[in-house]
Amino acid sequence: MTNGGKEEDLPRLLGEIERVADAFAGGRSELDERRVTGTDGAGWVVATVSGSAQLLQVRIDPRAMRDLDHVALSQALLDAIGAARESAAEGLQEILDRLNGGRPQPAQEDDPSTLHLDAILREGGLG
Repeated sequence: MTNGGKEEDLPRLLGEIERVADAFAGGRSELDERRVTGTDGAGWVVATVSGSAQLLQVRIDPRAMRDLDHVALSQALLDAIGAARESAAEGLQEILDRLNGGRPQPAQEDDPSTLHLDAILREGGLG
């Protein structure tokens, strides 16, 4: 006699876990291949990041070196990198939504896995 069918559910559950792990790995590969750019408000600086928000390239307009002081140039750099990373985060959200099957997401402050996921991303150099 079985425990209410629970033993029969184990292979199905393991198959589902494997399917989710494969989908997550595919999403991770997609992020690593993705390239996203962002610019500062004036267009002086263009930053390129991977889909996982790793900084890949920064292009500074030569006129910026002449026309901007060090404070304004550093702010332009921060703005461009921030814009690129924001675009990468939107791409990550699209992938997570696809993996989630369209189910509604809990608010970030209500999700107990948020701190854990943030720690994993920081350890991997992604956050």
